[in-house]
Amino acid sequence: MKKSLLALAALGAFAGVAHAQSSVTLYGIIDQGINLVTNVKTATGSAHLYNMSSGVMQGSRWGLRGAEDLGGGLKAVFVLENGFDLGTGAIGLGGLLFGRQAYVGLSSSQFGAVTLGRQYDSVVDYIGPLIAADQWSGYIGAKPGDVDNFNNAFRTNNAIKFTSVNYAGLQFGGMYSLGGQAGNFTENQTWSLGGSYNNGPLSLAAGYLNARTPSNAGGLMGNNTTTTTPGKIGAGTPVYSGFLSANTYQVIGVAGNYTFGAATFGLNYSNVSFRNLGANGATNFERGTNATFNNAEVNFKYQFTPALLGGLAFDYVDRGSVTKANGTSTGTAKYFQYQIGTDYFLSKRTDVYVIGIYQHATGTDSTGNAAVAAINNLTASSGPNQFTARVGIRHKF
Repeated sequence: MKKSLLALAALGAFAGVAHAQSSVTLYGIIDQGINLVTNVKTATGSAHLYNMSSGVMQGSRWGLRGAEDLGGGLKAVFVLENGFDLGTGAIGLGGLLFGRQAYVGLSSSQFGAVTLGRQYDSVVDYIGPLIAADQWSGYIGAKPGDVDNFNNAFRTNNAIKFTSVNYAGLQFGGMYSLGGQAGNFTENQTWSLGGSYNNGPLSLAAGYLNARTPSNAGGLMGNNTTTTTPGKIGAGTPVYSGFLSANTYQVIGVAGNYTFGAATFGLNYSNVSFRNLGANGATNFERGTNATFNNAEVNFKYQFTPALLGGLAFDYVDRGSVTKANGTSTGTAKYFQYQIGTDYFLSKRTDVYVIGIYQHATGTDSTGNAAVAAINNLTASSGPNQFTARVGIRHKF
């Protein structure tokens, strides 16, 4: 009997060691709120919209994150992350089961991680955390149409990604997505590079993103749903829907934040271009021309108490003129966006928040019409002005 008890105890200890070497974590975010949106374009004109929506501050999700210790500082890692709409119970991202993220790979404590699957690009990884939308204003606070993808409007399929370890505040990485087209190595391919540096109150980041044939069903803007309709995401915003015939979508971005006590000041800039219009579909513009956006944001956050923060931000988007097929010019388009928000944490995992966004547009948009206000991920306005307000609650588990 004593030998049997000893054997059982040894087996239990063994099981404990095995369990400690491998782990799987269930996690998630539930975000729901009530919205007011003014000047929503309708079939007969415009009207105010009152509605409920999910995942504005952060996308509602549940996920599984796992790691297995392989020894010598090496681990096998994976993430499977689902997005959903809390109001209807529907799966988000076009019905993809793990549409937010899905990858597997190896992680080294000495060098970093190499992962394969559906993942975020380097612009999202390094610049994203420094913008107002990722901190306190949600996706409605991103630049119109999230034109620079800082707020992660687009995810990348079939991606090979490297993320370094943190070297005294410095971290960097890169991603390459295989287009998967026989006979055309560059079609639908996406690649990006980026890095960040964090040292005390100072945070800096830079990133580059290049996507070929972005509006294809397998391209960056078309691979975020299960539909085969090209440009499903980008087609919804007049800010750049007229430029989806481009052969290349390119983003160059930088950002920086500095904290003084309870206050944090931030700046970010991006240069976005839809290059070689008409090379990937019909276009109303002169073939081979580029449509270029220069975008900037200044943001401010103040931590009134450990539980209460407030924020202000201003975004400016400036698109240069584009030559039409008949040789004339479209003129420019400009978007001015003002943001305010506050977030109160009831606990470490639950908070309530209020966000207000006002946008004004001038000039001519990508469709050749008078530019209208187009707050990110909302139905565009019928005119140059639009305001939205949201009261929401978020819970993390």
